[in-house]
Amino acid sequence: MSSSPISRRKFLRQFNCAAISSSAILNTLLNLKLANSAAADGIAPGTDSKAMVCLFLSGGMDSYQMLVPWEQSRYNSYSTTRGAFGTDGGLALDRNALLRLTGSASDFGFHPSMVGMHQMATGTGPFLGKKRIAAITNVGTLVQPISKLQYQAWENGENAALPVPRALFSHSDQMEQWQTAVPQGMLELTGWAGRVADIINSSYNTGATSMSISLSGNNVFQVGDTTTQFAITPGGSLSFENYSIPHQLKNQAFRSTLEQSYTNLLSQSFANLTKESDAAQLHFQEQFDSSAADLGAATALFPPANYLATTLQAVLKAIKIRSALGLRRQTFFVNWGGWDMHGDLLGPQAEQLAVVDAALSAFQQGLELLGLSNDVVTFTASDFGRTLRSNGRGTDHAWGANAFVMGGPVDGGRIFGTFPDLTLDGPDDVGYGGRLLPSTSADVYFAEMLRWFGVPATQMASVLPNIANFWNPLSGTAPLGFIKS
Repeated sequence: MSSSPISRRKFLRQFNCAAISSSAILNTLLNLKLANSAAADGIAPGTDSKAMVCLFLSGGMDSYQMLVPWEQSRYNSYSTTRGAFGTDGGLALDRNALLRLTGSASDFGFHPSMVGMHQMATGTGPFLGKKRIAAITNVGTLVQPISKLQYQAWENGENAALPVPRALFSHSDQMEQWQTAVPQGMLELTGWAGRVADIINSSYNTGATSMSISLSGNNVFQVGDTTTQFAITPGGSLSFENYSIPHQLKNQAFRSTLEQSYTNLLSQSFANLTKESDAAQLHFQEQFDSSAADLGAATALFPPANYLATTLQAVLKAIKIRSALGLRRQTFFVNWGGWDMHGDLLGPQAEQLAVVDAALSAFQQGLELLGLSNDVVTFTASDFGRTLRSNGRGTDHAWGANAFVMGGPVDGGRIFGTFPDLTLDGPDDVGYGGRLLPSTSADVYFAEMLRWFGVPATQMASVLPNIANFWNPLSGTAPLGFIKS
């Protein structure tokens, strides 16, 4: 047996975490590991630093209320399908209340709660002259392009060989597939951000802290074969030091056991892994609390009663201290749930969107103020879209949806992809009350950002196994074009 440290995957297969301790902090440390224990083998030339921030809107966001047709004929179709504004059970938003977009997107409007995002799209308010957000329309999980007729034949059992995403309309499966980019399923889960880290971490990063930082605990998105996420909170790391005095005394005793030498390789590997994790957390906290992490005037941008804003404020601090952490590439994962609105959509969604809008607006303003905007791309994802037809007051699980991407590198104020026909039982509706067949694959959405992030074209398929079914990474052309060249 080799004397080198065992991998996180092999370790967790051999070790029962529950047998070690019931402590929450210990369970967290068992799921953390340094991104790469070996020194970087040739840092990519240049001094550029980039970060991708994933805001996962879990529960299945009804995003056809976020991006709504304003042009009259398209609005009429939307209104008929969703139920006219003001009618009993009607879900259509008032056309006059929509926040109309400008330029090439002027046929559409944003939900009335999306004030800050509208300013980002139109280059107004605090974003005067800077269009920072774009919409990606009718995007969803796909293995390969399929037509409505092909899907319906598959659904009727007439084309069983058609590669359709596994367990469509299931929350857990679709959340997993958005995070793995392997909708046909995987035997051993890794996320597409984790696979990115496996490929590029040693080329860009030298620090002990993982480039994959999660503000929402463990996730599939950032798990790789050799790297995993580094979980923090809005207050910083999950260090033993952040607990009360009684807990600290226990932790001091626990730490002393880690300093011992063990003849059993598994026990020694556990001790080494935990010490490394603890050291990385302590180092992160030192930098997070340092003057280098001070956001200055940007602090006042974040509304204190908005927990999502507080979370994104921590993301901003973690980006600001990237040099001290030795990180030129970072990914962040933030989960914000509560979108499974079967029973009531209009009121709860308006409230939730206002929270998201204020948080995203503050985050982007903070990036602008600190001169970091051109280094960061923030994007949304969700389990799936919702049915276009009301089920009474809410909507049910569907497929194609709209997503939003923002940042200095984004060609803002535009809509990318093909906006679907919202007619019930129309050419894009595969049935069950308006389930839209995606016209843009999630792979293409991700590939656009990964190209900017630094994933080589020759290794794009290692991150997105189905990408060749939608776009040729060696073509030299952009997958969608929402990142400015």
